[in-house]
Amino acid sequence: MNDQRKVAIVTGAGSGIGKAVALALLENGYRVAVAGRRGDALDSTVRAAGSRGGDVLPIVTDIGNPASVSALFDGVAQKLGRLDLLFNNAGTGAPAVPLEDLPVETLQAVINTNLLGAFLCTQHAIRIMKAQTPRGGRIINITSVHEDWPMPGNTAYCLSKGGMRMLTRTAGVELAPHNILVAGVGPGAVATPINLGTMNDPKLLNKLDNAIPLGRMAKPGEIASVVAFLAGDGASYITATTIFVDGGIMQSSPGL
Repeated sequence: MNDQRKVAIVTGAGSGIGKAVALALLENGYRVAVAGRRGDALDSTVRAAGSRGGDVLPIVTDIGNPASVSALFDGVAQKLGRLDLLFNNAGTGAPAVPLEDLPVETLQAVINTNLLGAFLCTQHAIRIMKAQTPRGGRIINITSVHEDWPMPGNTAYCLSKGGMRMLTRTAGVELAPHNILVAGVGPGAVATPINLGTMNDPKLLNKLDNAIPLGRMAKPGEIASVVAFLAGDGASYITATTIFVDGGIMQSSPGL
């Protein structure tokens, strides 16, 4: 409890972007609580931490369940004693379907993980960080290019990420007087498990690569480096906005 090193919570930390961010924060001297639904995936992150594994606290968490989220933050408070950074990363998608055929249950499942989970975690983080004033803290949300860029057939995902856009902006403005900075990171296509269907289909992958000005998907570590920057002193004047890390895809054009 006397350890004064910074503490971060990373949700969805068992793979992909969450795992990469957890490892980047460890390299930057943080103690990191890694949260996710699968204990075996969290154990993989701990193993990947190598000699820094002792600075990793795995906590199995259902991010859309208020009681589970409460247990996550209680565990961090008891075992690590402070909170300097919340990284809201846990996310899910759904098969593409026309809007009129989207089951309510599918919409609810995506919203519960992507938006409700981030909302619940943000509430808990605020209470801890306000008590730390003037030190405050950082909240970083993984959104998507689809917080702003429509994706027909994927209404549930776009709605959840659009909600995170406004969570980021509203919280950033409201919490600024408490020195709590809130920023979003909006990736484009990233080589993570959520994109395995595309990655395993050469024709789809080639189509996607051709649509990205940089000609390829991002690596999880490239997203993690942006998050690490936002967690550092160099980002002390960034709040209530999203940084897009998309290889230029939002600005691309098929030509005329």
